[in-house]
Amino acid sequence: MSLYTDYLTEIETRKGEGLHPKPIDDGALVAELITLIEDEGNAHRKDALNFFIYNTLPGTTSAAGVKAAFLKKIILGEVAVAEITPDFAFELLSHMKGGPSVEVLLDIALGDAAALAAKAGDVLKTQVFLYEADTDRLKAAYEAGNAVAKDILESYAKAEFFTKLPEVDEEIKVVTYIAAEGDISTDLLSPGNQAHSRSDRELHGKCMITPAAQAEIQALQKANPDARVMLIAEKGTMGVGSSRMSGVNNVALWTGKQASPYVPFVNIAPVVAGTNGISPIFLTTVGVTGGIGLDLKNWVKKTDADGKPVLDENGDPILEQKYSVETGKVLTINSKTKKLYDADGTELADIASAFTPQKVEFMKAGGSYAVVFGKKLQTIAAETLGVEAPAVFAPSKEITKAGQGLTAVEKIFNRNAVGVTAKEPLLAGSDVRVKVNIVGSQDTTGLMTSQELEAMAATVISPSVDGAYQSGCHTASVWDKKAQANIPKLMSFMNKFGLITARDPESHYHAMTDVIHKVLNDITVSDWDIIVGGDSHTRMSKGVAFGADSGTVALALATGEATMPIPESVKVTFKGQMKDYMDFRDVVHATQAQMLKQCGDNVFQGRVIEVHIGTLLADQAFTFTDWTAEMKAKASICISNDDTLIGSLELAKSRIQVMIDKGMDNEAKTLQGLIDKADKRIAEIKSGEKPALTPDEGAKYFAEVVVDLDLIDEPMIADPDVNNADVSKRYTHDTIRPVSYYGAEKKVDLGFVGSCMVHKGDMKIVAQMLKNLEKETGKVEFKAPLVVAAPTYNIIDELKAEGDWEVLQKYSGFEFDDLFPKAQARTEYENTLYLERPGCNLCMGNQEKAEKGDTVLATSTRLFQGRVVEDSAEKKGESLLASTPVVVLSAILGRTPTLDEYKKAVEGIDLTKFAPPLQVPSTAKSAHF
Repeated sequence: MSLYTDYLTEIETRKGEGLHPKPIDDGALVAELITLIEDEGNAHRKDALNFFIYNTLPGTTSAAGVKAAFLKKIILGEVAVAEITPDFAFELLSHMKGGPSVEVLLDIALGDAAALAAKAGDVLKTQVFLYEADTDRLKAAYEAGNAVAKDILESYAKAEFFTKLPEVDEEIKVVTYIAAEGDISTDLLSPGNQAHSRSDRELHGKCMITPAAQAEIQALQKANPDARVMLIAEKGTMGVGSSRMSGVNNVALWTGKQASPYVPFVNIAPVVAGTNGISPIFLTTVGVTGGIGLDLKNWVKKTDADGKPVLDENGDPILEQKYSVETGKVLTINSKTKKLYDADGTELADIASAFTPQKVEFMKAGGSYAVVFGKKLQTIAAETLGVEAPAVFAPSKEITKAGQGLTAVEKIFNRNAVGVTAKEPLLAGSDVRVKVNIVGSQDTTGLMTSQELEAMAATVISPSVDGAYQSGCHTASVWDKKAQANIPKLMSFMNKFGLITARDPESHYHAMTDVIHKVLNDITVSDWDIIVGGDSHTRMSKGVAFGADSGTVALALATGEATMPIPESVKVTFKGQMKDYMDFRDVVHATQAQMLKQCGDNVFQGRVIEVHIGTLLADQAFTFTDWTAEMKAKASICISNDDTLIGSLELAKSRIQVMIDKGMDNEAKTLQGLIDKADKRIAEIKSGEKPALTPDEGAKYFAEVVVDLDLIDEPMIADPDVNNADVSKRYTHDTIRPVSYYGAEKKVDLGFVGSCMVHKGDMKIVAQMLKNLEKETGKVEFKAPLVVAAPTYNIIDELKAEGDWEVLQKYSGFEFDDLFPKAQARTEYENTLYLERPGCNLCMGNQEKAEKGDTVLATSTRLFQGRVVEDSAEKKGESLLASTPVVVLSAILGRTPTLDEYKKAVEGIDLTKFAPPLQVPSTAKSAHF
């Protein structure tokens, strides 16, 4: 009973931390519980029984397998447990979702004991997580004349697992809780520095917002027992950033409903809202849990007599409150009228977008997974029976218009659509199932993804997925006890499931901590691909990529599909000429600034940015598509010239080959298959059979933005504006300022060159600037620390071959050593250069951080409060974002530079340049404008 003894010790430890016993996923421990249960006089029997019934995780965990087998014995009368009758055993199996529980139910349903078979059949009719092996058993039994199998299949064909569920309540009473003013980053709900605990739901729940906020939510629940707490982003958007699933899980844990009485800390149905609605990926995740996400529109722009927005002294629109949602206000959501009402019945807002037929189905089913699997199960059952499946689910929304041209995203969706009935191509707004080609899982959400896969009883990757990768970049900086406990377990699970893994569970190849987005950018080998990844920065320069929660990633891995509306697109083109001293990162920042000036509102939010870059190779173009996550875009598409795309694919092939040479390919030869796919795509382009993806002439866009490169005459900085008097304006990515704004007086405490935003060219810029300064002054002195983390090992190898790494080494006070990785995060920095391991480093904020209260200038993407740097008692931490040369020079100066200082420092340096595509000769295979 050593495992049980260890479990009791762990329980006591958790009790001291205010935690309940951790849910059990280990089959060996459940086997010990069963031994105790069978021993009638054992002092631990009662506790063991409770752990077995209420604290064992379902799905395909080894614990579920042992539990299901024991319940089968009880049902068959092979063993008797007074507290678990056969009927109760059936009930427990019904809550175990799938995998071993479905196998047991099928064994009994297709067995010889007629009464038990009927009961097992009734339970199976409520289950949806069946896979091919399960449905094949039913089909074989049906064809052999088994009446129970026929009865089950007939129920599935009618989708009774869905139709017999209770309807969504017509009136849903909520009590408001303003979580924050302005955009609410998921870091507030699930802080990056607590990423290690995400798979321990109760423990991770302790980090949501603050303990004070948690107490306030509990007080609201106590005062309003008939209402659900609605978490609100006042004057902002709810759920921007990453960590969506853990953020939604935390909100559900504190404000939602328990999914099953026999599964602890898995809650569903949260209610969230924002003045400017919900971030697209976060809203998808709310759907995963069957929750409600509202666009309140409770603050509107003040207008003058001519209907034009009234601006404040900073040129920002002044907002007026349309209605109050102050904390503690009781409101009513009506799911039938699709309106939000005040306590006295006054209509406040139209919330129809939150109650589309598809979203209501998710609410009714307790989450989107059950609907996805249910639809598939209904189709299989109907085909097996040779009948037509009745129209039970809301039909897919198919919007068409004869003769209308397609945007790039519409083309990709139509190419990959599944189960479409329309004769004409689908347009934006259509809701469609699509094949997913590439899937990425990252290491701070990967354990949650593996839990989701276990929960939906999946055991192997869908054969329709071209390639999938499990990264190790978010935990690359520090190989501490938390990483040592979590990451090998994750890599082993994902490797067995069929993914290419950054670490080899057998240690045959060197651990690769390359930034996930860089790897996905390489293994995406077609501009027609759909990519889904467990991170908001899943934005490729080929195909169209969607950042997703860990659950949607699991669904894509298990089924090879995703379901989503085709987004509207915003077309971005360029004119003018880049100044010689400017870096392409400044064009990215300027795009956001010029868009806001041209359009007034952020037209990128929730839409696809179709960026006509054309002439930039995948690495450099990724700088733009990557940033679109911060522009609040749902996704982005890079329109590339034929020759440029071929160059990008050749580069991708070479990097995939490096992975193969390292020994990373699997038995399915996934990586070799990607090279073969790239070769086929290159041949199609060269032959003219299928040129690079372009939109049609008559494509319809929500908006078109033209970026004038002539207007970009000095480096641009994205500023969190931490002291803005309007709280809602802090920590957004919309405050873009020229470097001259700071008058060379902004003190910089730390510089960071790294994250998914940089490429090989950025590393070479650092080396070249150091060489230039040494040549001019004889030495280089840093007045602030400079942390440099290359995105990939490939880049480091190439820098070593070209002599740049030697320059970086010369000035470094620290260089990573893979043989002896850091076991503790750095808490203090000296004024020197730190050469860190490839990976996310400071940008993720879960391991490395700047010193509290620092002003950080970084090439990364994250400026959210507390992500890169936390506040100190004396000063707010702030993370400003800029190009590599600005960051390097600022670290050397200890402040932001003047424009003249900057120009002098970059003279002769090969910055990332961009020229808009010109008119292409008639001999070209395609043209892009």
